[in-house]
Amino acid sequence: MQAFIFTFFTLYVVMLFVITGITSRKADKMTYFTGNRKSPWFVVAYGMIGSSLSGVTFMSVPGDVYTTQFTYLGVVFGYVLGYVVIGLVLLPLYYRLNVTSIYEYLGRRVGEEAHKTGALFFFLSRLLGSALRMYLVIFVLQIFVFDGWNIPVWVTATVMIAVILLYTFRGGIKTVVWTDMLQTTFLISALVITIAVIFKNLGSPIGDIWQQMATVGKDGTDCRLVLNTDWRNNSYFLKQVFGGMFITIAMTGLDQDMMQKNLSCKSLSESQKNMFTFTVILVLVNILFLFLGGLLLVFAQKNGIDVSQFPTDRIYPEIAFNHLGRLGALVFVFGLISAGFSSADGTFTALTTTVCYDILDIEKRFPEEKRQIWVRRIVHLVISVLFLGVILVVANHHNDALIRIIFMVASYTYGPILGLFCFGMFTDRVIPEKRRVLVPVVALAMPVMCYFLSSNSATLLNGYRFGYELLILNGLMIFLTLMLISKKPIQVN
Repeated sequence: MQAFIFTFFTLYVVMLFVITGITSRKADKMTYFTGNRKSPWFVVAYGMIGSSLSGVTFMSVPGDVYTTQFTYLGVVFGYVLGYVVIGLVLLPLYYRLNVTSIYEYLGRRVGEEAHKTGALFFFLSRLLGSALRMYLVIFVLQIFVFDGWNIPVWVTATVMIAVILLYTFRGGIKTVVWTDMLQTTFLISALVITIAVIFKNLGSPIGDIWQQMATVGKDGTDCRLVLNTDWRNNSYFLKQVFGGMFITIAMTGLDQDMMQKNLSCKSLSESQKNMFTFTVILVLVNILFLFLGGLLLVFAQKNGIDVSQFPTDRIYPEIAFNHLGRLGALVFVFGLISAGFSSADGTFTALTTTVCYDILDIEKRFPEEKRQIWVRRIVHLVISVLFLGVILVVANHHNDALIRIIFMVASYTYGPILGLFCFGMFTDRVIPEKRRVLVPVVALAMPVMCYFLSSNSATLLNGYRFGYELLILNGLMIFLTLMLISKKPIQVN
Protein backbone atom coordinates (compact mmCIF):
# COMPACT_ATOMS: atom_id res chain seq x y z
CA MET A 1 0.00 0.00 0.00
CA GLN A 2 2.76 2.46 0.94
CA ALA A 3 4.55 1.88 -2.37
CA PHE A 4 1.31 2.48 -4.28
CA ILE A 5 0.65 5.73 -2.43
CA PHE A 6 4.19 6.99 -2.98
CA THR A 7 4.09 6.11 -6.70
CA PHE A 8 0.75 7.77 -7.29
CA PHE A 9 1.75 10.85 -5.27
CA THR A 10 4.90 11.20 -7.37
CA LEU A 11 2.86 10.96 -10.60
CA TYR A 12 0.37 13.45 -9.19
CA VAL A 13 3.10 15.99 -8.45
CA VAL A 14 4.61 15.46 -11.91
CA MET A 15 1.22 16.24 -13.49
CA LEU A 16 0.98 19.43 -11.43
CA PHE A 17 4.39 20.59 -12.62
CA VAL A 18 3.63 19.75 -16.24
CA ILE A 19 0.59 22.03 -16.01
CA THR A 20 2.75 24.63 -14.27
CA GLY A 21 5.32 24.54 -17.07
CA ILE A 22 2.65 25.08 -19.71
CA THR A 23 0.73 27.84 -17.92
CA SER A 24 3.74 29.85 -16.76
CA ARG A 25 5.33 30.26 -20.18
CA LYS A 26 5.84 33.94 -21.03
CA ALA A 27 4.30 34.87 -17.70
CA ASP A 28 4.27 38.56 -16.90
CA LYS A 29 3.14 40.52 -13.86
CA MET A 30 -0.57 40.29 -14.66
CA THR A 31 -0.39 36.57 -15.45
CA TYR A 32 0.14 35.96 -11.75
CA PHE A 33 -2.58 38.31 -10.49
CA THR A 34 -5.34 38.08 -13.14
CA GLY A 35 -4.34 35.32 -15.55
CA ASN A 36 -4.30 38.13 -18.14
CA ARG A 37 -8.11 37.78 -17.93
CA LYS A 38 -8.01 34.88 -20.39
CA SER A 39 -9.15 31.95 -18.24
CA PRO A 40 -11.88 29.83 -19.93
CA TRP A 41 -15.02 30.17 -17.82
CA PHE A 42 -15.84 26.44 -17.86
CA VAL A 43 -12.36 25.57 -16.56
CA VAL A 44 -12.74 28.09 -13.74
CA ALA A 45 -16.24 26.76 -12.91
CA TYR A 46 -15.07 23.17 -12.71
CA GLY A 47 -11.85 23.93 -10.82
CA MET A 48 -13.63 26.05 -8.21
CA ILE A 49 -15.38 22.92 -6.93
CA GLY A 50 -12.08 21.73 -5.46
CA SER A 51 -11.39 25.18 -4.01
CA SER A 52 -14.77 25.28 -2.30
CA LEU A 53 -14.53 21.76 -0.87
CA SER A 54 -11.54 21.83 1.45
CA GLY A 55 -10.08 18.70 3.00
CA VAL A 56 -12.14 19.41 6.12
CA THR A 57 -15.34 19.41 4.04
CA PHE A 58 -14.19 16.22 2.31
CA MET A 59 -14.13 14.48 5.70
CA SER A 60 -16.70 16.35 7.76
CA VAL A 61 -19.77 16.51 5.47
CA PRO A 62 -20.07 12.69 5.19
CA GLY A 63 -19.15 12.21 8.86
CA ASP A 64 -21.58 14.82 10.18
CA VAL A 65 -24.50 12.88 8.69
CA TYR A 66 -24.23 10.72 11.81
CA THR A 67 -25.22 13.60 14.13
CA THR A 68 -26.92 16.21 11.92
CA GLN A 69 -28.51 13.96 9.27
CA PHE A 70 -29.02 15.60 5.86
CA THR A 71 -29.78 19.03 7.39
CA TYR A 72 -26.63 20.39 5.71
CA LEU A 73 -28.76 20.56 2.56
CA GLY A 74 -30.29 23.71 4.05
CA VAL A 75 -26.85 25.31 3.95
CA VAL A 76 -26.41 24.13 0.36
CA PHE A 77 -29.74 25.74 -0.63
CA GLY A 78 -28.46 28.92 1.02
CA TYR A 79 -25.30 28.65 -1.08
CA VAL A 80 -27.43 28.82 -4.23
CA LEU A 81 -29.05 32.08 -3.12
CA GLY A 82 -25.64 33.47 -2.20
CA TYR A 83 -24.11 32.63 -5.57
CA VAL A 84 -27.02 34.33 -7.34
CA VAL A 85 -26.26 37.52 -5.38
CA ILE A 86 -22.56 37.23 -6.23
CA GLY A 87 -23.27 36.71 -9.92
CA LEU A 88 -25.82 39.51 -10.28
CA VAL A 89 -24.53 42.12 -7.81
CA LEU A 90 -20.87 41.68 -6.88
CA LEU A 91 -19.30 40.47 -10.13
CA PRO A 92 -20.74 43.42 -12.14
CA LEU A 93 -19.31 45.78 -9.50
CA TYR A 94 -15.82 44.26 -9.66
CA TYR A 95 -15.71 44.18 -13.45
CA ARG A 96 -17.00 47.75 -13.72
CA LEU A 97 -14.23 49.00 -11.44
CA ASN A 98 -11.63 46.74 -13.13
CA VAL A 99 -10.04 45.85 -9.77
CA THR A 100 -7.19 43.42 -9.20
CA SER A 101 -7.94 43.12 -5.48
CA ILE A 102 -11.61 43.37 -4.55
CA TYR A 103 -10.71 45.39 -1.44
CA GLU A 104 -9.71 48.28 -3.70
CA TYR A 105 -13.44 49.00 -3.80
CA LEU A 106 -13.48 49.80 -0.08
CA GLY A 107 -10.69 52.32 -0.55
CA ARG A 108 -12.49 54.10 -3.38
CA ARG A 109 -15.89 54.14 -1.72
CA VAL A 110 -15.35 54.26 2.06
CA GLY A 111 -11.74 55.35 2.58
CA GLU A 112 -8.21 54.07 2.92
CA GLU A 113 -8.79 52.91 6.51
CA ALA A 114 -11.65 50.68 5.34
CA HIS A 115 -9.47 49.41 2.49
CA LYS A 116 -6.67 48.36 4.85
CA THR A 117 -9.10 47.00 7.45
CA GLY A 118 -10.90 44.76 4.95
CA ALA A 119 -7.62 43.52 3.49
CA LEU A 120 -6.05 42.79 6.89
CA PHE A 121 -9.14 40.94 8.12
CA PHE A 122 -9.08 38.84 4.96
CA PHE A 123 -5.36 38.18 5.37
CA LEU A 124 -5.76 37.05 8.98
CA SER A 125 -8.81 34.93 8.25
CA ARG A 126 -7.41 33.21 5.18
CA LEU A 127 -3.97 32.59 6.64
CA LEU A 128 -5.31 30.97 9.82
CA GLY A 129 -8.30 29.23 8.27
CA SER A 130 -6.55 27.79 5.23
CA ALA A 131 -3.44 26.77 7.17
CA LEU A 132 -5.60 24.97 9.70
CA ARG A 133 -7.58 23.19 6.99
CA MET A 134 -4.32 22.10 5.39
CA TYR A 135 -3.02 20.97 8.77
CA LEU A 136 -6.06 18.76 9.37
CA VAL A 137 -5.46 17.12 5.98
CA ILE A 138 -1.83 16.55 6.92
CA PHE A 139 -2.85 15.29 10.37
CA VAL A 140 -5.13 12.60 8.92
CA LEU A 141 -2.54 11.56 6.33
CA GLN A 142 0.10 11.47 9.07
CA ILE A 143 -1.96 9.09 11.22
CA PHE A 144 -2.97 6.72 8.44
CA VAL A 145 0.02 6.89 6.08
CA PHE A 146 3.20 8.74 7.06
CA ASP A 147 3.52 7.51 10.65
CA GLY A 148 3.82 4.04 9.15
CA TRP A 149 6.83 5.27 7.21
CA ASN A 150 8.35 6.91 10.32
CA ILE A 151 8.20 10.32 8.63
CA PRO A 152 7.78 13.15 11.17
CA VAL A 153 4.91 15.57 10.70
CA TRP A 154 7.19 18.56 10.06
CA VAL A 155 8.67 16.78 7.04
CA THR A 156 5.21 15.95 5.68
CA ALA A 157 4.07 19.55 6.13
CA THR A 158 7.23 21.02 4.59
CA VAL A 159 7.01 18.80 1.52
CA MET A 160 3.32 19.60 0.97
CA ILE A 161 3.82 23.36 1.29
CA ALA A 162 6.98 23.27 -0.85
CA VAL A 163 5.07 21.56 -3.66
CA ILE A 164 2.31 24.19 -3.55
CA LEU A 165 4.88 27.01 -3.40
CA LEU A 166 6.76 25.74 -6.42
CA TYR A 167 3.83 25.17 -8.74
CA THR A 168 2.19 28.53 -7.95
CA PHE A 169 5.38 30.64 -7.82
CA ARG A 170 5.52 31.86 -11.42
CA GLY A 171 2.11 31.39 -13.00
CA GLY A 172 0.03 32.40 -9.98
CA ILE A 173 -3.72 32.46 -10.62
CA LYS A 174 -3.33 31.22 -14.21
CA THR A 175 -1.62 28.07 -12.95
CA VAL A 176 -4.08 27.67 -10.06
CA VAL A 177 -7.09 27.75 -12.42
CA TRP A 178 -5.72 24.83 -14.45
CA THR A 179 -4.25 22.77 -11.59
CA ASP A 180 -7.56 23.10 -9.73
CA MET A 181 -9.23 21.41 -12.68
CA LEU A 182 -6.94 18.40 -12.21
CA GLN A 183 -7.48 18.39 -8.47
CA THR A 184 -11.26 18.66 -8.76
CA THR A 185 -11.17 15.62 -11.06
CA PHE A 186 -9.28 13.60 -8.43
CA LEU A 187 -11.62 14.78 -5.68
CA ILE A 188 -14.84 13.90 -7.52
CA SER A 189 -13.35 10.63 -8.73
CA ALA A 190 -12.52 9.70 -5.14
CA LEU A 191 -16.11 10.44 -4.13
CA VAL A 192 -17.67 8.42 -6.95
CA ILE A 193 -15.27 5.46 -6.60
CA THR A 194 -15.84 5.28 -2.84
CA ILE A 195 -19.60 5.17 -3.38
CA ALA A 196 -19.16 2.41 -5.97
CA VAL A 197 -16.90 0.37 -3.66
CA ILE A 198 -19.43 0.59 -0.81
CA PHE A 199 -22.31 -0.35 -3.10
CA LYS A 200 -20.40 -3.40 -4.27
CA ASN A 201 -19.65 -4.40 -0.69
CA LEU A 202 -23.26 -3.97 0.47
CA GLY A 203 -24.63 -5.90 -2.49
CA SER A 204 -28.14 -4.47 -2.07
CA PRO A 205 -30.40 -2.45 -4.38
CA ILE A 206 -30.29 1.31 -3.86
CA GLY A 207 -33.90 1.31 -2.65
CA ASP A 208 -33.08 -1.13 0.17
CA ILE A 209 -30.00 0.85 1.17
CA TRP A 210 -32.08 4.06 1.24
CA GLN A 211 -34.53 2.40 3.62
CA GLN A 212 -31.72 1.19 5.88
CA MET A 213 -30.57 4.80 6.33
CA ALA A 214 -33.71 5.36 8.42
CA THR A 215 -32.06 3.81 11.51
CA VAL A 216 -28.32 4.40 11.22
CA GLY A 217 -28.04 7.95 12.61
CA LYS A 218 -26.97 8.72 16.17
CA ASP A 219 -29.18 6.88 18.69
CA GLY A 220 -31.01 5.18 15.82
CA THR A 221 -32.26 8.38 14.19
CA ASP A 222 -33.18 8.72 10.53
CA CYS A 223 -30.08 10.16 8.83
CA ARG A 224 -32.21 11.23 5.83
CA LEU A 225 -33.82 14.10 7.77
CA VAL A 226 -33.47 17.40 5.88
CA LEU A 227 -35.77 19.82 7.73
CA ASN A 228 -34.98 20.50 11.38
CA THR A 229 -37.95 22.46 12.75
CA ASP A 230 -36.57 23.25 16.23
CA TRP A 231 -35.87 27.01 16.03
CA ARG A 232 -33.46 26.85 18.97
CA ASN A 233 -31.25 24.21 17.35
CA ASN A 234 -28.06 25.08 15.42
CA SER A 235 -29.33 23.12 12.41
CA TYR A 236 -32.81 24.71 12.25
CA PHE A 237 -33.69 24.85 8.55
CA LEU A 238 -34.09 28.62 8.16
CA LYS A 239 -30.86 29.24 10.10
CA GLN A 240 -29.10 26.91 7.66
CA VAL A 241 -30.54 28.59 4.57
CA PHE A 242 -29.91 32.21 5.57
CA GLY A 243 -26.60 31.34 7.20
CA GLY A 244 -25.47 29.49 4.07
CA MET A 245 -26.50 32.42 1.90
CA PHE A 246 -24.52 35.01 3.85
CA ILE A 247 -21.55 32.68 4.35
CA THR A 248 -21.39 32.37 0.57
CA ILE A 249 -21.68 36.12 0.02
CA ALA A 250 -19.01 36.87 2.65
CA MET A 251 -16.63 33.94 2.24
CA THR A 252 -16.84 33.70 -1.56
CA GLY A 253 -18.14 37.00 -2.93
CA LEU A 254 -16.06 39.13 -0.52
CA ASP A 255 -13.09 36.76 -0.50
CA GLN A 256 -10.10 37.62 -2.69
CA ASP A 257 -9.16 33.96 -3.10
CA MET A 258 -12.46 32.90 -4.67
CA MET A 259 -13.07 36.13 -6.58
CA GLN A 260 -9.57 36.22 -8.06
CA LYS A 261 -10.44 33.09 -10.03
CA ASN A 262 -13.69 34.64 -11.29
CA LEU A 263 -11.95 37.87 -12.25
CA SER A 264 -9.49 35.93 -14.41
CA CYS A 265 -12.30 35.23 -16.90
CA LYS A 266 -12.38 37.20 -20.14
CA SER A 267 -15.54 39.20 -19.43
CA LEU A 268 -18.37 39.71 -16.96
CA SER A 269 -20.73 37.48 -18.96
CA GLU A 270 -18.22 34.62 -18.95
CA SER A 271 -17.57 35.10 -15.24
CA GLN A 272 -21.32 34.92 -14.57
CA LYS A 273 -21.62 31.76 -16.67
CA ASN A 274 -18.78 30.35 -14.59
CA MET A 275 -20.52 31.26 -11.32
CA PHE A 276 -23.91 29.77 -12.21
CA THR A 277 -22.43 26.59 -13.73
CA PHE A 278 -20.23 26.14 -10.68
CA THR A 279 -23.31 26.53 -8.45
CA VAL A 280 -25.16 23.66 -10.15
CA ILE A 281 -22.12 21.36 -9.98
CA LEU A 282 -21.45 22.26 -6.34
CA VAL A 283 -25.02 21.38 -5.30
CA LEU A 284 -24.79 18.00 -7.01
CA VAL A 285 -21.41 17.24 -5.43
CA ASN A 286 -22.64 18.17 -1.95
CA ILE A 287 -25.67 15.89 -2.39
CA LEU A 288 -23.28 13.08 -3.30
CA PHE A 289 -21.20 13.78 -0.16
CA LEU A 290 -24.31 13.56 2.01
CA PHE A 291 -25.38 10.35 0.30
CA LEU A 292 -21.89 8.97 0.89
CA GLY A 293 -22.32 9.82 4.58
CA GLY A 294 -25.50 7.71 4.71
CA LEU A 295 -23.77 4.87 2.85
CA LEU A 296 -20.87 4.91 5.32
CA LEU A 297 -23.32 4.54 8.22
CA VAL A 298 -25.17 1.65 6.54
CA PHE A 299 -21.82 0.00 5.80
CA ALA A 300 -20.71 0.47 9.41
CA GLN A 301 -23.93 -1.06 10.76
CA LYS A 302 -23.65 -4.08 8.45
CA ASN A 303 -20.01 -4.69 9.39
CA GLY A 304 -20.37 -4.11 13.13
CA ILE A 305 -18.33 -0.89 13.19
CA ASP A 306 -19.16 1.33 16.15
CA VAL A 307 -18.87 4.82 14.64
CA SER A 308 -19.83 6.45 17.95
CA GLN A 309 -16.28 5.84 19.17
CA PHE A 310 -14.87 8.21 16.53
CA PRO A 311 -15.14 11.98 16.12
CA THR A 312 -17.40 12.52 13.12
CA ASP A 313 -14.46 13.80 11.03
CA ARG A 314 -12.78 10.43 11.51
CA ILE A 315 -15.67 8.22 10.35
CA TYR A 316 -14.85 8.45 6.63
CA PRO A 317 -11.06 7.95 6.95
CA GLU A 318 -11.44 5.13 9.50
CA ILE A 319 -13.73 3.17 7.21
CA ALA A 320 -11.76 4.01 4.05
CA PHE A 321 -8.40 2.89 5.44
CA ASN A 322 -9.48 -0.06 7.53
CA HIS A 323 -12.48 -1.57 5.75
CA LEU A 324 -12.61 -0.61 2.05
CA GLY A 325 -9.44 -2.34 0.89
CA ARG A 326 -6.50 -0.96 -1.03
CA LEU A 327 -8.63 0.88 -3.60
CA GLY A 328 -10.79 2.59 -0.98
CA ALA A 329 -7.74 3.78 0.96
CA LEU A 330 -5.91 4.94 -2.16
CA VAL A 331 -8.76 7.03 -3.56
CA PHE A 332 -9.39 8.57 -0.15
CA VAL A 333 -5.74 9.68 0.12
CA PHE A 334 -5.77 11.35 -3.27
CA GLY A 335 -9.19 12.87 -2.81
CA LEU A 336 -8.00 14.37 0.47
CA ILE A 337 -4.69 15.62 -0.97
CA SER A 338 -6.52 17.14 -3.94
CA ALA A 339 -8.99 18.92 -1.66
CA GLY A 340 -6.13 20.24 0.49
CA PHE A 341 -3.98 21.41 -2.43
CA SER A 342 -6.83 23.08 -4.32
CA SER A 343 -7.82 25.01 -1.20
CA ALA A 344 -4.29 26.10 -0.28
CA ASP A 345 -2.86 27.05 -3.70
CA GLY A 346 -5.45 29.76 -4.29
CA THR A 347 -4.79 31.07 -0.80
CA PHE A 348 -1.10 31.61 -1.62
CA THR A 349 -1.90 33.72 -4.68
CA ALA A 350 -4.79 35.59 -3.02
CA LEU A 351 -2.77 36.55 0.06
CA THR A 352 0.13 37.61 -2.16
CA THR A 353 -2.26 39.78 -4.19
CA THR A 354 -3.71 41.35 -1.05
CA VAL A 355 -0.29 42.19 0.36
CA CYS A 356 1.01 43.56 -2.96
CA TYR A 357 -2.03 45.64 -3.93
CA ASP A 358 -3.84 46.45 -0.69
CA ILE A 359 -0.97 46.83 1.75
CA LEU A 360 2.21 47.60 -0.26
CA ASP A 361 0.48 49.27 -3.24
CA ILE A 362 3.27 48.01 -5.48
CA GLU A 363 2.19 49.83 -8.65
CA LYS A 364 2.74 53.21 -6.98
CA ARG A 365 5.77 52.32 -4.86
CA PHE A 366 7.57 50.31 -7.54
CA PRO A 367 6.82 51.71 -11.01
CA GLU A 368 9.17 49.28 -12.82
CA GLU A 369 7.54 45.94 -13.70
CA LYS A 370 10.72 43.97 -12.96
CA ARG A 371 10.79 45.44 -9.48
CA GLN A 372 7.11 44.55 -8.98
CA ILE A 373 7.76 40.94 -9.98
CA TRP A 374 10.70 40.75 -7.56
CA VAL A 375 8.57 42.14 -4.69
CA ARG A 376 5.71 39.76 -5.53
CA ARG A 377 8.01 36.75 -5.43
CA ILE A 378 9.42 37.77 -2.05
CA VAL A 379 5.89 38.23 -0.68
CA HIS A 380 4.81 34.85 -2.07
CA LEU A 381 7.76 33.15 -0.40
CA VAL A 382 7.14 34.88 2.95
CA ILE A 383 3.47 33.88 2.90
CA SER A 384 4.47 30.27 2.24
CA VAL A 385 6.76 30.37 5.28
CA LEU A 386 4.00 31.92 7.43
CA PHE A 387 1.56 29.27 6.21
CA LEU A 388 4.00 26.50 7.13
CA GLY A 389 4.70 28.20 10.46
CA VAL A 390 1.01 28.17 11.45
CA ILE A 391 0.79 24.48 10.55
CA LEU A 392 3.87 23.56 12.59
CA VAL A 393 2.71 25.57 15.63
CA VAL A 394 -0.64 23.79 15.58
CA ALA A 395 1.07 20.42 15.03
CA ASN A 396 3.34 20.94 18.04
CA HIS A 397 0.45 22.06 20.29
CA HIS A 398 -2.31 19.93 18.84
CA ASN A 399 -5.51 19.89 20.84
CA ASP A 400 -9.16 20.30 19.97
CA ALA A 401 -9.46 23.55 21.96
CA LEU A 402 -6.71 25.23 19.93
CA ILE A 403 -8.23 24.09 16.65
CA ARG A 404 -11.67 25.39 17.65
CA ILE A 405 -10.17 28.77 18.63
CA ILE A 406 -8.40 29.20 15.29
CA PHE A 407 -11.51 28.20 13.34
CA MET A 408 -13.56 30.58 15.47
CA VAL A 409 -11.20 33.48 14.78
CA ALA A 410 -11.32 32.77 11.06
CA SER A 411 -15.12 32.57 11.00
CA TYR A 412 -15.61 35.84 12.92
CA THR A 413 -13.33 37.90 10.70
CA TYR A 414 -15.65 37.86 7.67
CA GLY A 415 -18.35 39.80 9.57
CA PRO A 416 -16.45 43.11 9.40
CA ILE A 417 -15.77 42.61 5.67
CA LEU A 418 -19.49 41.97 5.09
CA GLY A 419 -20.46 45.07 7.09
CA LEU A 420 -17.97 47.30 5.27
CA PHE A 421 -19.11 46.21 1.81
CA CYS A 422 -22.80 46.55 2.70
CA PHE A 423 -22.19 50.09 4.00
CA GLY A 424 -20.40 51.03 0.80
CA MET A 425 -22.88 49.42 -1.59
CA PHE A 426 -26.26 50.13 -0.01
CA THR A 427 -25.81 53.65 1.36
CA ASP A 428 -24.52 56.95 -0.01
CA ARG A 429 -23.24 58.08 3.38
CA VAL A 430 -19.63 59.09 3.95
CA ILE A 431 -17.39 58.80 7.00
CA PRO A 432 -15.73 62.14 7.88
CA GLU A 433 -11.97 61.98 7.63
CA LYS A 434 -11.47 62.56 11.38
CA ARG A 435 -13.74 59.60 12.19
CA ARG A 436 -12.19 57.11 9.77
CA VAL A 437 -9.71 56.05 12.43
CA LEU A 438 -12.72 54.46 14.17
CA VAL A 439 -13.28 51.99 11.32
CA PRO A 440 -10.66 49.42 12.44
CA VAL A 441 -11.74 49.92 16.06
CA VAL A 442 -15.35 49.09 15.18
CA ALA A 443 -14.22 46.14 13.06
CA LEU A 444 -12.34 44.69 16.05
CA ALA A 445 -14.99 45.42 18.68
CA MET A 446 -18.07 43.95 16.99
CA PRO A 447 -16.74 40.38 16.56
CA VAL A 448 -15.78 40.38 20.26
CA MET A 449 -19.31 41.45 21.20
CA CYS A 450 -20.75 38.74 18.95
CA TYR A 451 -18.57 36.13 20.63
CA PHE A 452 -19.83 37.01 24.10
CA LEU A 453 -23.42 37.08 22.86
CA SER A 454 -23.01 33.68 21.22
CA SER A 455 -21.37 32.20 24.33
CA ASN A 456 -24.29 33.29 26.53
CA SER A 457 -27.18 33.07 24.07
CA ALA A 458 -28.78 30.01 25.67
CA THR A 459 -29.19 31.96 28.93
CA LEU A 460 -30.01 35.35 27.43
CA LEU A 461 -32.30 34.19 24.62
CA ASN A 462 -34.39 31.40 26.14
CA GLY A 463 -32.28 28.50 24.93
CA TYR A 464 -31.53 29.93 21.47
CA ARG A 465 -28.17 28.90 20.06
CA PHE A 466 -26.49 30.70 17.20
CA GLY A 467 -25.40 28.84 14.12
CA TYR A 468 -24.25 30.22 10.80
CA GLU A 469 -26.49 33.26 11.23
CA LEU A 470 -23.98 34.75 13.67
CA LEU A 471 -22.10 36.03 10.62
CA ILE A 472 -25.20 38.04 9.65
CA LEU A 473 -25.41 39.58 13.11
CA ASN A 474 -21.72 40.43 13.05
CA GLY A 475 -22.01 42.20 9.69
CA LEU A 476 -25.22 43.97 10.74
CA MET A 477 -23.59 45.37 13.89
CA ILE A 478 -20.68 46.70 11.84
CA PHE A 479 -23.09 48.23 9.31
CA LEU A 480 -25.21 49.99 11.95
CA THR A 481 -22.16 51.33 13.78
CA LEU A 482 -20.76 52.75 10.53
CA MET A 483 -24.13 54.41 9.93
CA LEU A 484 -23.81 56.11 13.33
CA ILE A 485 -20.35 57.53 12.69
CA SER A 486 -21.08 58.60 9.11
CA LYS A 487 -23.10 61.46 7.64
CA LYS A 488 -24.99 62.26 4.49
CA PRO A 489 -22.86 63.53 1.63
CA ILE A 490 -22.83 67.27 0.99
CA GLN A 491 -25.04 68.08 -1.97
CA VAL A 492 -23.37 70.28 -4.57
CA ASN A 493 -25.79 72.34 -6.68
